[in-house]
Amino acid sequence: MKKLLIFTLLIFAFAKSNPRDSRPTGEQSGKAATAQRSVTGSWKTIDDNTGEAKSIVNIYEKDGKLYGKVQRILKEERRDQLCTACKGEKKNEPVEGLIIIEGLSKDEEVYEDGTILDPENGKTYKAKIWLDENNPDILHVRGYVAFFYRTQDWVRHK
Repeated sequence: MKKLLIFTLLIFAFAKSNPRDSRPTGEQSGKAATAQRSVTGSWKTIDDNTGEAKSIVNIYEKDGKLYGKVQRILKEERRDQLCTACKGEKKNEPVEGLIIIEGLSKDEEVYEDGTILDPENGKTYKAKIWLDENNPDILHVRGYVAFFYRTQDWVRHK
């Protein structure tokens, strides 16, 4: 019974946090609808645990899909960091210059069905990104496995 209750609560929490439920509609969107609504460009990654800015990631489109490449690591002493935990062709590659977001496709206001790599642990997760409905300079970046996910807010780098 306890497991059923926990499972039901997880389903409910996941459904309530779906970014598609919080998209702007005509009256809600106001200024945000007229502002820059593109996810492409440079974004400052923010650690969701510490609030610390860690890197600049450039998100770009190629062949109708979105990709993201680490443009710059912000702490100078970490700029030579290698992806030692990565597997395959990315193993021991420099994190600066590494493609960490791959193959996202647009579905209305959300980009999904691609992957994101966490260079700190070398794990690749399914990914979904979308702009904040009230502020197009905030990008929600979600990596997930099944019902478990982690979302970070990245800030547009100008």
